[in-house]
Amino acid sequence: MAETYPPLAFEFSTAGRIIFGAGKLRELGKIAQDLGKCALVVTGIPDDKTSGVVDQLESRGLGCTLYKIMGEPTVDVVNQCVALAGEEECDLFCGLGGGSAIDTAKATAILLANGGGIEDYLEVIGKGKTLTNPSMPCIAIPTTAGTGAEVTRNAVIGSPEHRVKVSLRSPLMLPCIALVDSELTYGLPAELTASTGLDALTQLIEPYVSVRRNPITDSLCETGMRYSARSLRTVYRDGDVPTAREDLSLASLLSGLALANASLGVVHGFASVLGGMYSGPHGAICARLLPLVMAMNIKAIMKRSPGSEFLSQYEKIAKVITGREDAMADDGVAWVENLCSDLQIPPLSRYGVKWDDLPGIVEKSSRASSTKGNPIQLTEEEMHLILEKAI
Repeated sequence: MAETYPPLAFEFSTAGRIIFGAGKLRELGKIAQDLGKCALVVTGIPDDKTSGVVDQLESRGLGCTLYKIMGEPTVDVVNQCVALAGEEECDLFCGLGGGSAIDTAKATAILLANGGGIEDYLEVIGKGKTLTNPSMPCIAIPTTAGTGAEVTRNAVIGSPEHRVKVSLRSPLMLPCIALVDSELTYGLPAELTASTGLDALTQLIEPYVSVRRNPITDSLCETGMRYSARSLRTVYRDGDVPTAREDLSLASLLSGLALANASLGVVHGFASVLGGMYSGPHGAICARLLPLVMAMNIKAIMKRSPGSEFLSQYEKIAKVITGREDAMADDGVAWVENLCSDLQIPPLSRYGVKWDDLPGIVEKSSRASSTKGNPIQLTEEEMHLILEKAI
């Protein structure tokens, strides 16, 4: 049977240049030397790891200003970073760390090119103005293997005042360079390896069954799922296996490419709301929800749309991640459940989610932009049941 897709019209955008490979960070100075004169390095990693980046940039004649970010970016954090960059006359931006550092760098680079505060451009809680000017040069260097933020066209920003996370979004904010060096992930704690790795896996599974999937993103997801499935347990048990670390860095990169050019689903619809209300790690929240959403989606499709191509997509997921040609959709769910158990993903109650909170979470999540990409529209009752099981 021929592969089927939504009406075959799509676009594909990514960073201006992707550089991947162990040890590639050592080329940073040469790469950056013609992009600007004064770099703002936004980082969330220890000083001893940041110093090598600063040394490389300064050795090529660039000035450097550091902005340390602790935790996830908020409206105030981004505005502070923009103010610092303006004071120091920075014309090159480098995000070094996890998604928080990279998103902050991306947001700062695009805001300085367009003027105004971040509130002018944010979805939901801001004015929602369109970003019209291309971003100032931005180099994204991930030190975790999870978010894929180095190749995404948005930045996730928290607003503690509103208890939500929202996106600053534009194709113009894609980094000019995505530099992915798996050596930077060596030594990550097992818990962080698990949550970021499962975030990437979620970002490979959801676009594969998204209503906006296309042949390019399908290929990326299949490859990424294969690399993720074969190495997640290995790295969790032994973080010093270079080939496994490389697998997860590649899976994360591919997940970013996929989500930026297809869309996500109910897992991330929930996660965007939960992340604004509670302090749990984004990847761990996604991991707890992933098998439950997969199971509910499959059940709902079989009940209300049994001829849907998404059933075959879930069967393909199962075949890829289990390595079994006879695997069915439910086998994929079971495999993900076992993986999350092996990687000790906690229930949502660990982060303070309570039974009484569920109706509000469902209501907000049903309106989230990610939820619109889900392969089938789930009812409020179905979404409530997912959360009940996740607590």
